[in-house]
Amino acid sequence: MRAEAVRLQVANQQTDLQRGMAQDFDRLFTDEYARVVAIAYRVLADRAEAEDVAQEVLLDFDSRHSKSVAFAPAWLHRAAGNKALNRVRSRKRREAREAAQGQEDQPAPETVVEEREEQRQLRDALGRLPAKSAAILALRYSGLKYVEIADALSVGVDQVGTLLRRAETLLRKELNS
Repeated sequence: MRAEAVRLQVANQQTDLQRGMAQDFDRLFTDEYARVVAIAYRVLADRAEAEDVAQEVLLDFDSRHSKSVAFAPAWLHRAAGNKALNRVRSRKRREAREAAQGQEDQPAPETVVEEREEQRQLRDALGRLPAKSAAILALRYSGLKYVEIADALSVGVDQVGTLLRRAETLLRKELNS
């Protein structure tokens, strides 16, 4: 009888622990999902793809870390920027492979506005930047504050302004080349 009572108690404790972990993840998801999507959207300019990136990032975090760790928001923000940039780079490589194989891209419709072209050029230029420069630009222009950027990139808050200015200079050079 006693062994069964102990087994039941252990099972209840495991259920309570799993419920607590699920609540931690739900809280983390609620707090950070919109910002993670916004960061990915800034880089990708595609809402559906940004949401896919956010889901992947949250699932990666869920499988690797405790949900209540202090670095969770910074990790998620940085991972979202990196994963979105990886998607841009992957897309560029795929386009290059297809072009090399003689598969021409569909010509852009004549009704494409100039703003769309500038956005594409910007995303391409971001894809050519060093990862840290592209990440700091994506994070800053996604609405993160210097403190949040510093946490995400593991740098001092006093370095963020300098790094951001350097990244912007690199981006201007890429856009003008």
